[in-house]
Formats: sequence, C-alpha cells, structure tokens
Amino acid sequence: MKPAASISLDLDNLWSYLKTQGAPGWESFPCYLDQVVPRILETLDRCGQRITFFIVGQDATMESNRVVLKSIAAAGHEIANHSFMHEPWLHLYSREQIQQEIRDAENAIAAVTGQTTHGFRGPGFSTSPLVREVLSERGYAYDASSFPSALGPVARLFFFLNSRLSADEKAQRKGLYGRFSDAFGPLQPFVWENGLVEVPVTTMPLLRLPIHTTYLMFLAQKSEWLAKVYWNTAVTLCRVRGVAPSLLLHPTDFLDVQDVPQMSFFPGMKLPAKRKISLVEHMVRSLQRYWQVGTMSEHAAAFTEASVAPPHFSKQTA
Repeated sequence: MKPAASISLDLDNLWSYLKTQGAPGWESFPCYLDQVVPRILETLDRCGQRITFFIVGQDATMESNRVVLKSIAAAGHEIANHSFMHEPWLHLYSREQIQQEIRDAENAIAAVTGQTTHGFRGPGFSTSPLVREVLSERGYAYDASSFPSALGPVARLFFFLNSRLSADEKAQRKGLYGRFSDAFGPLQPFVWENGLVEVPVTTMPLLRLPIHTTYLMFLAQKSEWLAKVYWNTAVTLCRVRGVAPSLLLHPTDFLDVQDVPQMSFFPGMKLPAKRKISLVEHMVRSLQRYWQVGTMSEHAAAFTEASVAPPHFSKQTA
C-alpha cells in the first residue's frame, strides 16, 4: 500500500493579500473567489483528487461568498481553519485574542459549509506555543503551520521590497514566512508536547528549499522546463528519504495578472493561468503515482495510526 500524503490549499482572498501588503482598499474586502474556486474544483475533479481547503473566517461571513464556499464542501473536500482575519502576526496575540480568532472562524465556516474544522494553519505560517495550546484545548486534530525552510526570511524580504508597508507595519510582520532556524524542523508529521499533531508544509529534503506551488510558478515564469525539473527532483528526494509530502496550493496558482491586475506584485502572476493549471495537474498526478494522496486529516490520521508511541518534538517555539 502506498504511504499517505496530502494536498491543501490556503484560500487566501484578494483582500487578504492586499491587507498583508499594506495596499489601500482591502477594507472593502475585494474578492476573486467566484472566479477562482470553480477553476480549482474543476482541476481537482479532473485529477480525481480531494484536498483540504483552509478558509478564512471573514470570507465565510459574507453573503456573496456563501454559494462558492458551499460548493467546496459539496465537492467532498475537507474544510479547515485559516483564522478569521488572516493576520500573519497571530503569534503576537494574547490568549483571549487567539481564542476569539479561532472560535469566530470556526463558527462562520460551520454556518456556511456545515463542517466543523479539525485542522488549522496560521496565516503566513504564524504560530506559537500559545496558539498550539489553544488549538489543543479546542480539540483540533492537527496544525499545519510549520514551514521547515531557510528561505522564509528571503521570501519576507522580497515581499517587503515590493510592499507599501510602513516601518511599524514591517515590524508587525517580521515573523512572516518564518525564520532561518525553521530549516532544522522536521519534514515528517510529528507530535508537539501537548499532543497536537503537526503536519509540516513539505520542503525539499536535504536542501530544505520550498517546493509549494508559489515557488514553482515563480520558476515557471522564467522556465517551465526548469520548474518541472525542480519539482521532479523534489519528488525523487522525498521518495529516497521516505518523506510523505504535504503539498500546499494557493488561489494564485490558478490566476494570472489578466484575471487580477491588483495582484501584479505577486510572484508568477505573469504566467498565463492555463499554463499554471497545467503545472498544478502535473504536480498532483506525480504525487498520486507514488503516494496515497488525500486530505490533511487523512494524512494526520495515517501518521497517528502508524505511530504506536509517536516521538515528541521537544522544541517549545516555532
């Protein structure tokens, strides 16, 4: 039997990207979900693949998003929690603020999709021992906020150079995409000391380079051949090292600058959407060839079932 792997998608909306970048107009919550979600679902349907969608609570409160969010659940995909206001400085919140952020998202998502969320990913991989403590208290089965790569700070610098953020706003976002020390974190699922299962976003074994689709699209804008070689190398290293991948997707992997001109600052947006979708399909099918690919909950459950006495990761901060 093939080992378990997973695919997830952070359903970050247009307003959340603009907010993180410090661009004006995000307060009106501009949206592209009606445009992109059908593309995502059609792509996954062609691949015969169910995944986990991490949904932002604020989007679930908007009547205009109800139909499209319901369509995700109706297609059989898992729904998980991506916070309420998508602020990648969640690690700076108090316990009460964390509780409210997670609870409000849970309630809004359940009201629209009918699903209770059992998984969480912090915006921008924002996490802390306190966040994980609250998740455990609320009965979450897994967290997926770990990003074991040394390139997180490089991505943050690139983001800051292309943003309109003030010095104070940059200081608030200084934890965005993680730290250099995160490169030494586990690639495989593990258990925190409070018993919460962590399913890291997979990075390239040995080199710890990012392999989620945002980086592939950035490479493909230069050379699609190079992007495929990079991805195929990552798949080979995962197989050799016994790493069961957890692949992360974003809506921008299905959109281009013609679809959303406001996102011209984002890496890979000059690559036509049709070519992006073709690359996503290539990645999904290559995972299916070697692994039993499912939702994040299924990946976490397979890890738990295979671990009679799961090793505990003693690190107290992320």
